[in-house]
Amino acid sequence: MRKLRVLLVDDEIIIREGFKRLFDWDAHDCEVAGEAADGMEALSRIDMLDPDLVIMDINIPILNGLKVIQLSRIKHPDTAFIIVSGYDDFSYCREALRLQITDYILKPVNYEEFGACIDRLKISLFQRSRSRESASAEEERPIVGITRYLQEHLAEDISLSILAEEFHLSGQYISQLFKSEIGVNFLSYLTGIRMEKAKQLLLATALPIAEISAQSGYGDYRVFTKVFKKSEGVTPSQYRRDFLENA
Repeated sequence: MRKLRVLLVDDEIIIREGFKRLFDWDAHDCEVAGEAADGMEALSRIDMLDPDLVIMDINIPILNGLKVIQLSRIKHPDTAFIIVSGYDDFSYCREALRLQITDYILKPVNYEEFGACIDRLKISLFQRSRSRESASAEEERPIVGITRYLQEHLAEDISLSILAEEFHLSGQYISQLFKSEIGVNFLSYLTGIRMEKAKQLLLATALPIAEISAQSGYGDYRVFTKVFKKSEGVTPSQYRRDFLENA
């Protein structure tokens, strides 16, 4: 998988430098293609560079970040946006979600959580590209059959050895497929889709946490809660409660 091209947008140069120096872009198959310090410059850079991902503050001069996203969607509908903001305000979050951003991260940035966000984005981009391919072309790619199997057996015990037996491939080869085709390792991908399943169940059903844990592939709900909090920053119960309070 080719490296994702990233545009950094923030009026504070120290923030942009922090992103460039404190985050290991190479480890996540990304490269910083450019920077911008205000909304108008961001629009110009997006047109010029056509980045895969824009990481942007909301409160930037001339045009705010939300307006930049709204205008960019016209010519660059596939560009992903991650908002990085000092505002923990639900109205901002709600508007950002309406514009279908990838994530909303609060300053100061936790770079471990940010890395997990980047990996989730790569999974999402892979899923999107897969859906655009023809069925016949898909069937020629082993990774497509493997990811489909994972979705269909999410509640079961899944490991590289189980996949190797199911698809008559070596575990090492399957591991390499995830890195080369999707850009994340097998465990990151599996955890990512399990967390997405859990979030859907938390928001769309009244199932108890233990049942959601089981359906998401975690037999021990305590392990599930720990993994969920590391991924989303809150416990499953708090995630559901926050949604209901702001609905």
